[in-house]
Amino acid sequence: MAMFSKSFGHPLMENNISKNNINDLIKFLKTYPILTQNKKVREFENKWSKWLGVKYSVFVNSGSSANFITINNLKLLTKKKEIILPSLTWSSDVVSVIKNGFRPVFVDINFANLSLNIDKVIKKINKNTAAVFITHAQGFNGLNNKLINILKKKKIYLIEDVCESHGAKFKRKKLGTFGFASNFSFYYAHHMSTIEGGMICTNDEDFYELCRITRSHGMLREASNSKYKKKIEQNNRHLNKQFIFLKEGFNMRNTELGAVLGLSQIKNLNSNILKRNLNLRLFLKLLNKEKYFVEFDMQGISNYALPIVLRVPSFELRNNLEKLMKLNKIEFRRGNAGGGNQLMQPYLKNFTKKLNIITEFKVTNHIHDFGYYIGNFPTLKKSKIIKICKILNSINE
Repeated sequence: MAMFSKSFGHPLMENNISKNNINDLIKFLKTYPILTQNKKVREFENKWSKWLGVKYSVFVNSGSSANFITINNLKLLTKKKEIILPSLTWSSDVVSVIKNGFRPVFVDINFANLSLNIDKVIKKINKNTAAVFITHAQGFNGLNNKLINILKKKKIYLIEDVCESHGAKFKRKKLGTFGFASNFSFYYAHHMSTIEGGMICTNDEDFYELCRITRSHGMLREASNSKYKKKIEQNNRHLNKQFIFLKEGFNMRNTELGAVLGLSQIKNLNSNILKRNLNLRLFLKLLNKEKYFVEFDMQGISNYALPIVLRVPSFELRNNLEKLMKLNKIEFRRGNAGGGNQLMQPYLKNFTKKLNIITEFKVTNHIHDFGYYIGNFPTLKKSKIIKICKILNSINE
């Protein structure tokens, strides 16, 4: 294994909170503002809705909270009890399904986009299917017309997890605008950051109001539609208008500080996406195609991290690769999204007893054992990408 350098290093993530972002925060703080959810939160929600191309957005404290609130309110809209998910996803997607009384139905993924195998999804659809909860992993689009059309025909909800894929597109339209609802994360390492934070997006006004209410303890006063509020208040005259708890709710609000960061960061989002995509294209061009899978579907890409997938399922080769990256201080994550196959995780053991994980989830299992990602960020230099690829390509030399 060649290419060892004591001075070389490549972190998994880079702080994307810039000096300009900090200055915007300082400027805001000098006005001695209200810091809990207020006008800046609403301004950020409106700005995000316009950028994405939806009518409504709800700013919350994490992408996981966005997932949970979405599925929590979905159960008010359907009596069906199954939700189809990919076996390669983040745990909070699965937890939101289970904790809200739905049964998760898992489906394998594709190599080309690390997302749901649509043909297998269609085979799993039945009279009990309430929704398909798709994960657009690492900036790849997971949708096609076949899935969209059959869900529309069968009146099955499409929920999009776009936490890692801000700005990715299908047919020149941004992901997160196709589903009944979509969820985003603004975590530290994502395309843009509010430190911690997430967003729920939808074009359905009633669902939007429910999400606003759920975000803030289930209180009716959080609704923005005055006619909607007045009607419910009249039916509950025995209650204080300020304390009508309409449904089960939680404190999943974000702050004015998070919103100010979001407003500051969204200014550079489009340009940063372009830089990330250029990095990915160079990375895949330089990787040895005999050693690594590089045939990803690049249509509509908005890359989150640089994917490394060994072609040959060899644990000896895997061990050599990991040793090589560690020697060169290249930080990595094996298994890609969420550490690989969620079905192998302890929290799901009661849901996997009847599944043959080995035979039913072959692609996910390959990614679980032989797939990785390493850091990609707008400031990553071409010279460093070239060096990283030389190091990766030197495996077994």
